[in-house]
Amino acid sequence: MKTKKDLINKWIDKAEKDLRSAVHELSFSDVVTETVCFHCQQAVEKYLKAYLLFLDIPFTKTHEIGELITKCEKKDREISILKEETDKLTDYAIEIRYPDEWFEPSLDDAKEAVEIAKKVKEFILNRMGFKNKKKELELFK
Repeated sequence: MKTKKDLINKWIDKAEKDLRSAVHELSFSDVVTETVCFHCQQAVEKYLKAYLLFLDIPFTKTHEIGELITKCEKKDREISILKEETDKLTDYAIEIRYPDEWFEPSLDDAKEAVEIAKKVKEFILNRMGFKNKKKELELFK
């Protein structure tokens, strides 16, 4: 049976891979902006779910960033500083993937999404006391 620490590490590992994919895609001259934005949304969602586990707050399956932050606010009011900015990413979870609701984010949108994801990563990992050692994330609290 997986421990709480194991589950948190798995969520963080998946979030890291999504963020790395977004940054990698952004480095190309023919960047696919919708891919960057989608992976940033996914990364933020996964960092938040790891944090909810850390805070012992249950959550259901959702892609709504604002909803996840609202849940976190029950035990960490300071996370609210990220709410407005990160909620922009919610639209990149579903709408961007389907042709009937499709829109193409600009390069500036993609760059902004990466910056938001990096900001969330830093905030959450600092709150959880994570330290990066040899590409393995270990919980120290």
